[in-house]
Amino acid sequence: MIEKLIAKIEEEHSPIVMGLDPQIELLPPGLVPGELSLESIGEAFFAFNKDLMDALAGVAPAVKPQIAMYERYGIPGLIAYQKTLAYAKEKGFVVIADVKRGDIGSTSKAYADAHLGRVQLGERSVPVFDADFATVNLYLGTEGIEPFRKVCEECDKGLFVLVKTSNPGSAELQDRMAEGKPLYLLVGEAVEEWGKPLRHGSYSDIGAVVGATHPETGAALREALPHTFFLVPGYGAQGASGKDLAGFFDKEGSGVIVNSSRGIIGAWKKPEYEGFGAKRFAEAARKAAEDMREDINSNIM
Repeated sequence: MIEKLIAKIEEEHSPIVMGLDPQIELLPPGLVPGELSLESIGEAFFAFNKDLMDALAGVAPAVKPQIAMYERYGIPGLIAYQKTLAYAKEKGFVVIADVKRGDIGSTSKAYADAHLGRVQLGERSVPVFDADFATVNLYLGTEGIEPFRKVCEECDKGLFVLVKTSNPGSAELQDRMAEGKPLYLLVGEAVEEWGKPLRHGSYSDIGAVVGATHPETGAALREALPHTFFLVPGYGAQGASGKDLAGFFDKEGSGVIVNSSRGIIGAWKKPEYEGFGAKRFAEAARKAAEDMREDINSNIM
């Protein structure tokens, strides 16, 4: 699966992923339901996502829906989530399910089957959410990762494991020293090792989440994890820009996909894109993505 992601990035010259994290306050007035209900919000979210994906096809090679934004609205929200994933695949996007699952045994296998694999219905084996990648939390160790890794091998899917996150509070635990190294580095080294059986060319199907808000850490992790592809949150709304990201990429300008959520899907609300207006929110999102692509590429080439 990592080969598919890299090929899409190279084809579009665009190492960016659009985070599809809809919230009512990000919807343009024309999409806000007149009568709010769980069902109407779910329908509005999918309409919003659909227009954004139509606009960004060819600019962003991947989308990353954050499942919590959908779960908040119960079953109607999850229906919107499922429809979003299906439409993204129809449009040719690589789909990264931001689910941050982490458990052991049969529970971990159930998560892996639901988000990446297939379930058995009598004699039929059918996909459920069918994402291409999923984010996972390895706090429970190898037992938590192994069911996901097995599904990745069987179904040609991928993972992004939390290593060094972009939030300010990440230092509370992730920067703690253990065995003479910061914990995030020990976790990263485990990810590099776990990824060996699923390596295709330079990179493995098992990647790492590394926050853009820690440029020096990102550069150090790139050196320490030469075969681990990075999913990088923290661009834009959290303060990082293209100049902060140069050290995350390898010498060929590969190895990274950078996420922006609010900065793209909420671009119509930002002063620099206000000329598009609420009705042209999807065009504003495309322009924001194009500007992001230029900002990143100009700093890594």
